[in-house]
Amino acid sequence: MAKAKANVKKTAKNKVKSPVKKKSVAKKSAPAKTPVKKVLKPAAKTVAKKSSAFAEQLLYATLKVLDERQAEDIVTIHLGDRHSVADYLVIASGRATRQIAAMADYLREAFETLGIQKARIEGLPEANWVLVDGGDIIVHLFRPEVRHYYNLETMWAERAKE
Repeated sequence: MAKAKANVKKTAKNKVKSPVKKKSVAKKSAPAKTPVKKVLKPAAKTVAKKSSAFAEQLLYATLKVLDERQAEDIVTIHLGDRHSVADYLVIASGRATRQIAAMADYLREAFETLGIQKARIEGLPEANWVLVDGGDIIVHLFRPEVRHYYNLETMWAERAKE
């Protein structure tokens, strides 16, 4: 028996592992450096044409949700090419914080159906002033007294005229 155990130990020690082959990774050459301005100008023009139609779809979906959820005093400000923030700014009021929070959730769902997966929503816990950022459209939802205090329509309407 002692011999059998010794043989087993010897065979275990004598096993030679096959060398591990490393995958060869081809080194990529660094891309040629081109000025950023030349690359971005043509792309910006094509994106602007597509985004204006998409921005109108977002606006239509937004106004539909706000109308169905009984938002009050809906104001739409077309920013267009004047501002890089967004194409449209929508300001609306709700009667209560629960209604405002519900409108924000319904707007998020509407944006998701149009392909915007991560619409940012700010101010949802308090729901006095909720901002929904859909990229091409920004929606401000207020309680009436908070809306009157900040008076965003006047500020943005003046900025849009410039």
